[in-house]
Amino acid sequence: MSGRLALGLCIARFSRPYIRNARTSMWPSKNLKGQKNIYRRLVAVALRSHLLFQPHRSYSTSSFDSLSTMHTTRPIELDSGHLLLSDAQKKTIYALSTPPGKAGVAVIRISGPDALEVWRQVVQTHHGRKGKVRETAPEPWKMHRCRVVHPVSGEVLDDGLAVFFRSPKSFTTEDVLEIHVHSGRAIISSVLSAISCLPFCRPAERGEFTRRAFEGGRLDLTQVEGLRDLIDAETETQRKLALRNAEGATRARLQELRSEIIRCMALIEALIDFGEGEDIEEGVYDEARNRVLKLRDTIAHQLSDNRKGEIMRSGIRLAIFGPPNAGKSSLLNFLAQREAAIVTPVPGTTRDILELSLDIGGLPVIVADTAGLRKTDDIVEKIGVERAKRLVDSSDVSLCVLSAPDVLLPCRSEGWELQLPSAIAPLVNENTLILLNKIDLLPPGGCPVPFKTLLGSTAWQVSLNTGEGTQEFMNGFAHVLQQRYNLLSEEGSAPEEPLISHARHRVHMENALRFLDAFLETPPEDLVLAAEELRYAAQAIGKISGLIDVEDILDAVFRDFCIGK
Repeated sequence: MSGRLALGLCIARFSRPYIRNARTSMWPSKNLKGQKNIYRRLVAVALRSHLLFQPHRSYSTSSFDSLSTMHTTRPIELDSGHLLLSDAQKKTIYALSTPPGKAGVAVIRISGPDALEVWRQVVQTHHGRKGKVRETAPEPWKMHRCRVVHPVSGEVLDDGLAVFFRSPKSFTTEDVLEIHVHSGRAIISSVLSAISCLPFCRPAERGEFTRRAFEGGRLDLTQVEGLRDLIDAETETQRKLALRNAEGATRARLQELRSEIIRCMALIEALIDFGEGEDIEEGVYDEARNRVLKLRDTIAHQLSDNRKGEIMRSGIRLAIFGPPNAGKSSLLNFLAQREAAIVTPVPGTTRDILELSLDIGGLPVIVADTAGLRKTDDIVEKIGVERAKRLVDSSDVSLCVLSAPDVLLPCRSEGWELQLPSAIAPLVNENTLILLNKIDLLPPGGCPVPFKTLLGSTAWQVSLNTGEGTQEFMNGFAHVLQQRYNLLSEEGSAPEEPLISHARHRVHMENALRFLDAFLETPPEDLVLAAEELRYAAQAIGKISGLIDVEDILDAVFRDFCIGK
């Protein structure tokens, strides 16, 4: 009613100059055509602005005899058949939620206020021997055997299953319909095309289903990110980390931190309002300060995890380096179990960086094969050498591959001496892992007693050509990675789970730590400023899970999802 009133006022005001007597006159005959056109435009604008729009109602035209038509309660009609809805007006979305291609089952998901209307027009259920019957109100949360039909032609597109999830007990908290059909390209295309014929439906954007779940309160941002990471997980460690986030473990820990900050802020606010004395007991400020000190230590501990969570999620960057022809590319092929790199006896075959994502001991590892490090006048090889050096410096783990016959020299006092090439020595430190290759080429009886360290670094001896020592190397290498990133549980205890798994989390945690430090540095006389520092700290923690204004980061979070998620 308010929409019609607004439209009436708008039209009356706009058309008054064309009416001799606005109270008594109808459309003057000489201006009838022009004024009708003006009126129709105003009606179209009003409909586009939701003033008169009602779902599922089509608006078509007929002639208007008088200005009094706008005061009637009949739906206003225009002269162009149907007024198409814009995408902003289409609140019901649909998409294929399973990978496209040939498979057993494909799931098409529809979510929005008109999901039930999609059921009525697209789904035909079976009832006993009497054949097919359309259900106008299906039993929710129950799988129904059905036929999927075209809403316009009535053609049967496939025989499948359908389930209706009534709001708010659905993933998006809206009404949701899932149609399960055979996963063939022609079937999927025909069903999606049939749904697109419904004027109130539109294809979903990337991550729009999950975004609606977030906006409906079903998930917070950490659970959204965990769900995305769970879909992308390639190793067991990634799966476990993502599943914990998706189930809300990170959300609960962050909420605990934020709640503790708010409790400290409440103590300071009480001092501001009442002050210590008759109304507030003594020692309140000291209690708040002690609580903040514990919070600061907790957050600082989480930030000093050597990026454990981010590395577990995105992968450990491993750089394989060494002199030319030491077996670096052979090691990459051994790890990948395929011919990923070209291997020749010619030194300098590898001139650029070759990367592969592998699962080593349940950990995601991004292995990079680099050019052999040596002095060279070849312009292309020189560029490859410089890139290799930069990669070794920036990698999480570096593995130096050496040819045993070239670097192990006889020594009278100790029997053997390890001599590193001049181009390699500056890159080797106590954190560098060393692999001695080609031990099968050492002279008979010349293989030294097995050792576990060289130059203070963890080391192994193998022959990638014969396979000797490779199993021991793989077991030891996986153990070192797990130990380095605190994935090995101690006796009777589980390893500490990382709280920070995204760079975004780390930024907000660092901001929270900075505000807590500012609170601790604020003198007791400036309670108002101290309370503001705590407020900012609580907001920084809240931004991680999306409890406060996070509109600026929502698009970045959801755009990495697939269309049907």
